[in-house]
Amino acid sequence: MKENVLRDKSYDFALRVINAYKFLNKEQKEFVLSKQLLRSGTAIGALVREAEYAQSVPDFINKLSVALKEANETEYWFMLLKDSDYISENVYLSIINNCQELIRLLISSIKTAKQKIVH
Repeated sequence: MKENVLRDKSYDFALRVINAYKFLNKEQKEFVLSKQLLRSGTAIGALVREAEYAQSVPDFINKLSVALKEANETEYWFMLLKDSDYISENVYLSIINNCQELIRLLISSIKTAKQKIVH
């Protein structure tokens, strides 16, 4: 099967988000922010997978654009969790780099797809 960096990285990121959710629930007894984080952080990979079988290039762009919104929201939840001292600076820096990498990959994929429409 052809390598798909975005699919693989979004899946790995979702696993990290799930582990963060488990930690926040069990260790920190935090239930509200962590649930939002779980929802948005796992949605990224699900939308990337949906995009693989998009009906058209505009549909592909739309699905990746929604994934980009979810990635941006996930970054927000992680910032809140760090700034409210639910996660350490080190944990934050480790996972936020993955999130920002996904954002860059999504932006690049969307731009490439948009160029296909123009040409």
